[in-house]
Amino acid sequence: MSAQATRSAAGKTVRKIRIGTIYPATIGVLPAFLSKIARKYPDIQLQIQSGSTSDIIRSLESGQINLGFIRPVENIGSLRFFSLANDEYLLAVAKDSRLAGLAEIGIDDLRDQKIISFSRQNLSYTERYFAEMFAEHDLVRNIAYSCDDTFALISLVSAGLGIGFAPQWTRDFPNRNFELRKVRGVDFKRHGGCLEHGGSDVVSGRYHRYCAVPGPAVEAGGN
Repeated sequence: MSAQATRSAAGKTVRKIRIGTIYPATIGVLPAFLSKIARKYPDIQLQIQSGSTSDIIRSLESGQINLGFIRPVENIGSLRFFSLANDEYLLAVAKDSRLAGLAEIGIDDLRDQKIISFSRQNLSYTERYFAEMFAEHDLVRNIAYSCDDTFALISLVSAGLGIGFAPQWTRDFPNRNFELRKVRGVDFKRHGGCLEHGGSDVVSGRYHRYCAVPGPAVEAGGN
């Protein structure tokens, strides 16, 4: 690792890797990655910061971080994206709701339900998919609440105010009063992965089998 900036501490080589992550990855993909890296390379220091996909890309391009966990984007310039996982979207229902008691849920079962949907100025691919699905099945009239983030949607579902489609990573939420159920006819997944500088030859794939390939390390004492 000749390109790495290192320093000696207590007779050991210490390296720091700065990682940017979208919040969903902190619940699923990131902990698995960190635990494997920590076991294999105990002398590496890892610094985590959260942000949006666009923030993480800018931080990578400016060299503020070495690795990013993001959603896929169309144009990432010289950065390299490694797909790590698929996140399926399922129907979030309150545990005491009628739908929670059904052995199987279909689109028609949603017609008497209040729907909680995302409402943002610029719809993402996910939000556009469900907006079109609601329109196709004449469910737009059922939308009773809208919110701009996943946590708000899950809070409303848990309070029994309605149902909504949420990513599978929400299953690990603490103190949850909801269930995630598959809906027949709805099959939507989002990809997640990591991003690094395309020209980096620092690690040369050394960590790739542990979920991701970090970019250049910086001095452990750096800012």
